[in-house]
Amino acid sequence: MNPIFEVQKTIREILLKILDSHSLEQLNKIPEGFNNNIIWNIAHCVAAQQTLVYKLSGLPTMVTEEFISKYRKGTKPEGDVSQEEVNEVRNLLSETFEKTKNDFESGLFVDYTEYTTSMGFTLRNVHDALNFNNYHEGIHTGIIMTLRKLV
Repeated sequence: MNPIFEVQKTIREILLKILDSHSLEQLNKIPEGFNNNIIWNIAHCVAAQQTLVYKLSGLPTMVTEEFISKYRKGTKPEGDVSQEEVNEVRNLLSETFEKTKNDFESGLFVDYTEYTTSMGFTLRNVHDALNFNNYHEGIHTGIIMTLRKLV
């Protein structure tokens, strides 16, 4: 397997374990001093990956615009998510990973709209997007590791 996808698979497995080992209440809890929670961070990873990899490649996403808008950069939870929503996010962690890996291997990603992230990284193609996405998901995994100690 391509090393980019080995890293993302590991990150996604960690996130799945966190989802499975925390109650709905814990996933929704926003600790004092924070503006988001575990489930927001995990769903944000899915929304960001779909935007960075698919939208900027001019391809349809696996998630709705509503999902992307709810979890995009600069948003925060507007209320507790339901168990049904947690289940959707759980499924999307695996499904978006598998589809992206398969689409990449089949050569689906051809075009890319150059994008400079808020951190100053300029993404020029899908390879850059996939690499940055792993970095981004790693950051949010670290945030989640802190949040889970406080819930």
